[in-house]
Amino acid sequence: MEQENPLLDISKLPLFSQIKPEHVTPALDVVLNDNRADLVQTLAQTAGFTWNNLVAPLNEASNRLERMWSPVSHLNAVANSEALRKEYNANLSRLSDYHTEMGQNAQLFQAIQAIRESDTSLDAAQQKSLDDSLLGFKLSGVALPAEQKERYRAISQELSQLNSRFSDNVLDATNAWTKQILDVNELAGLPESALEMAAQTAKQRDLEGWVITLQFPSYFPVMTYADNRELRAEVYRAYTSRASDLGANPEWDNAQVMRDILRLRHEEATLLGYANYAELSLATKMAESPQQVLDFLQDLAHKAKSFAEAEFAEVQAFAREHLGLDEVQAWDVGYVSEKMKQARFDFTDEDLKPYFPADRVIAGLFALVSKLFGVRIEQQTAHIDLWHSDVRFYLVYDRTDTVQACFYLDLYARQHKRGGAWMSDFCGRFRRADGLQIPVAFMTCNSSAPVGDKPALFTHDEVVTLFHEFGHGLHHMLTQVDYPDIAGINGWNGMQWSYRASSWKTGAGNAMCWI
Repeated sequence: MEQENPLLDISKLPLFSQIKPEHVTPALDVVLNDNRADLVQTLAQTAGFTWNNLVAPLNEASNRLERMWSPVSHLNAVANSEALRKEYNANLSRLSDYHTEMGQNAQLFQAIQAIRESDTSLDAAQQKSLDDSLLGFKLSGVALPAEQKERYRAISQELSQLNSRFSDNVLDATNAWTKQILDVNELAGLPESALEMAAQTAKQRDLEGWVITLQFPSYFPVMTYADNRELRAEVYRAYTSRASDLGANPEWDNAQVMRDILRLRHEEATLLGYANYAELSLATKMAESPQQVLDFLQDLAHKAKSFAEAEFAEVQAFAREHLGLDEVQAWDVGYVSEKMKQARFDFTDEDLKPYFPADRVIAGLFALVSKLFGVRIEQQTAHIDLWHSDVRFYLVYDRTDTVQACFYLDLYARQHKRGGAWMSDFCGRFRRADGLQIPVAFMTCNSSAPVGDKPALFTHDEVVTLFHEFGHGLHHMLTQVDYPDIAGINGWNGMQWSYRASSWKTGAGNAMCWI
């Protein structure tokens, strides 16, 4: 069975086309059992613990789990199906249990602490790794009494399920809403590219006319260009009420999910000795206190508010004078602002799109990265297994023409793919005993897809989003740190089995960078 399961072949890149939902549980069984057995054997050593005989094997175990689970988590986000979702969610509690078990292992904690206190040969990165791990043990409840440890475990399990359910509800609510339009006059004002995309969406669904969805490339043109105010209002309400008590589908209402998450986060924080979840969250961040964060935000609001009020007053005045709108509603702001831009500057966002075809944007991005960091990026198509025909795969070469990293680029919005944009990882940089493991990144956007034979044309905001996410990717791919728990985007959190690992790779975990 192990040889037939593509999730267990962790020596190379994932075989996405071969991964089936029925592979998930058996693969996780093997990896968790192996990791637990290895830990028992490692802790049974009679000699003193060192980095090489304790931390290095733990990093190997964490890396093995990451390479097995990352493709599952990624597919659940970009190629979601009922069968995969069922297997994914069914295993979250098992992952949560495993990570809590590791984080509450007193013998392991004491061994890590002993290494940190006695080993004077550790370099700065190793010291940082162990310091983060010791904090992770604390935040996993290693010092709690047995009853409270069990409660922490239950909270972690429930939070992992709630976080996943929240994302599932948003995805389902987004996919469920569509509006078919048979009279093109109802779409007056939309640019030709938006009309073509709506027509293509209708054709893909075997429908006549044009179809509007809540995917952002469909939503945004309606809110920006549609002269039909009732249509703008309808689409706006559908978009902003997704997965809420105001939405069309009460089964996807996230109100109670959010209440439960807040309640459990507060309980978790107090269990660990913090006054609230904000204090707990900041234990791993640069800000020193919740009050410091609030002071910063309030100061920012104070400085920005007068400018925002003045700009909105301009929008209102323009709407009254030129568009006959006495009161500007939320669904009018984008439309009026765009009309104002046209009137004042003879310019629209749509005018920029011909300058931003996807291939030119990508080439420009890579040229800039090459100039800044001295790397070379080349697409590879041979022997690469992808989850969708739109996805591309690239190699990153350093100045010596050595492959330093690689990444998958998934640019376009589609059904069964979560909204937003993010960067996550298949694996990180890790100098193992048998050689260097290079970082592999997933970079995901939801930009406007090609229409027919025409190239995809991006808005300026979509270009900015791509550059933003690629910045996270560079952080991950260009790291020179050899220890996976602190390399690249892994940041503070130490070994990935420590604190908050119950949400690790669940779609919004600490190894993902979102906007």
